[in-house]
Amino acid sequence: MSNSHLTNLSLKQFGDLLQSKKISSVELTQMFLHRIQQYNPSINAYIALDEGKTLAQAKAADARIAAGNAAPLTGIPIAQKDIFCAKGWQTTCGSKMLANFIAPYDAHVITLFDAAGAVNLGKTNMDEFAMGSSNETSYFGGVKNPWSFDRVPGGSSGGSAAAVAARLCAAATGTDTGGSIRQPASLCGFTGLKPTYGVVSRFGMIAFASSLDQAGPMAKSAEDCALMMNVMAGFDERDSTSLNREKEDYSSALHQPLRGLRIGLPKEFFAEGLDADVGKVIENAIAEYKKLGAEIIEISLPNTGLSIPVYYVLAPAEASSNLSRYDGVRYGHRAAEYTDLMDMYCKSRAEGFGAEVKRRILIGTYVLSAGYYDAYYLKAQQIRRLIAQDFVEAFKQCDVIMGPAAPSTAFKAGEKVDDPVAMYLQDIYTISTNLAGLPGMSVPAGFSQSVDGKTLPVGLQIIGNYFDEARMLNVAHQYQQVTDWHTQAPNLNMPEGIT
Repeated sequence: MSNSHLTNLSLKQFGDLLQSKKISSVELTQMFLHRIQQYNPSINAYIALDEGKTLAQAKAADARIAAGNAAPLTGIPIAQKDIFCAKGWQTTCGSKMLANFIAPYDAHVITLFDAAGAVNLGKTNMDEFAMGSSNETSYFGGVKNPWSFDRVPGGSSGGSAAAVAARLCAAATGTDTGGSIRQPASLCGFTGLKPTYGVVSRFGMIAFASSLDQAGPMAKSAEDCALMMNVMAGFDERDSTSLNREKEDYSSALHQPLRGLRIGLPKEFFAEGLDADVGKVIENAIAEYKKLGAEIIEISLPNTGLSIPVYYVLAPAEASSNLSRYDGVRYGHRAAEYTDLMDMYCKSRAEGFGAEVKRRILIGTYVLSAGYYDAYYLKAQQIRRLIAQDFVEAFKQCDVIMGPAAPSTAFKAGEKVDDPVAMYLQDIYTISTNLAGLPGMSVPAGFSQSVDGKTLPVGLQIIGNYFDEARMLNVAHQYQQVTDWHTQAPNLNMPEGIT
């Protein structure tokens, strides 16, 4: 089997090869490390690599397999977004502030993957402190979209997105605060899932906006995401927002037929602002669901338009609080020269944070300040409740909600970097699910031609009710049984991916 074919296999297929001893974890890991060495200089998907640590885990996985003690992901190389602390690994969150930080402990997500016997391939690039929609705010430079190197991969989980799309890992982890798994999944053509808030522990996940952040899987298919969710999900007493629920098998419902499934299409998702070609791809995907026996219902989420202003009050407010810990005293960047303690604080933060992070800290501090708290922060929290209530009403009429994950295909690097509002609008279809704490996912649904003739992926968004991840994965899996969009991969040997 050729390496190019091997990289396209599913997690289950990788597991079968490892179990049958047709390949070892060390061999599989070395193959991915070789691809990273070959293509990462062009794509910039990884921030931190440690071949010694990675191969040691692979050897341990092979020993576990030989002892007959393997789990489904044992020996499989997974990339970890650099927002997760991993003991002994450089953990930067894409920021100069943490450029030299070596994590002294593991995030809960890392602990769970280690316990499952998965191999940590490395830490992936990201927008600084997860603030961005294009992976252009990273201190370590932007990530290229593997489908076209002049395009962004989406953000903030852009490094994980590019790594999955370019087959520089078997799968990856990401985090989603306002769309940071689903939007890059759409722009890079793979399957990404944001679980219900509280299903995956946030312990050891560097905080951006604590009431919105949620970790999730990024992989080729819904089946792969289900296998990753079986590892990632679970109660953690160290996280006060972690939900104490019975362990769930997210792959149990994958093969259920969809006859009678009620799909809600929000009219607000198909209004002005949606690229016409992206809209056609979504319509074609909905037509496939009709063939599978689903019923289509038009619904309304009337407060969708308010989700961006609400988010950009609440998220910066929480960020300004969470990022106050980076003061140059205990860890992180400290200015080389300063006159007193206050000067050290000011210079360390001025040097350590990038422009987008500073912008959000300033906004957040403003809306939380005396005289503005009631007018902005409190009002945004009230509207957040209305947005959540829209979904409650919608789910009385339908089982899942569908629409685009992003309003356009991948845009050019630098195109929106000087226009924060245009950048923020990239998350118009994803933010409301974070505000409501609902699960959402993006699945590859086809391709659209850009104005300059580039063929770029489009993602279909599926939104479920609380704790309905298994049903969403079933809905996505059944679609992926009758389409092959999720199997498409960019040709990295061409100058700009597939054109």
